[in-house]
Amino acid sequence: MRFRVRKAAHVIERVGLAMAGAACGLFVGAYVGSAIPALTTEGFLLLMMVLGFVGFYLGIDTPQLPFDEAHGDIDAAELLSAAGTLCATLTALASVAIIVLRLDPHIAWSWFALFGWIAGVAMQIVAGAKARMRKP
Repeated sequence: MRFRVRKAAHVIERVGLAMAGAACGLFVGAYVGSAIPALTTEGFLLLMMVLGFVGFYLGIDTPQLPFDEAHGDIDAAELLSAAGTLCATLTALASVAIIVLRLDPHIAWSWFALFGWIAGVAMQIVAGAKARMRKP
């Protein structure tokens, strides 16, 4: 019974993180879509939200390698997950700030936000998949 409760708590936590990722994707999509007319579609917003959901579900809370000082190996999945999370959330934070403060930055910032978001969630997805494919 105790194992089931812990497993359920873990899944609930990861679904919550995934919803935060979807919200971040919505903010980035709203900002980028408002600045780039070709991306002002519901499909684009949905895509950004799905990318955030999957990235934050897989990429946050990746299983870590046991620490082995003798080999000095770097856990690439852990590093990629951390970098992806930072990149994606920084992009989302900047997008929210631009929306809330009603700023009008150069169009290059919109493209930078789009590519920063995609790079961040891609790193999270790859890291999460890599960490889960390891043999225990």
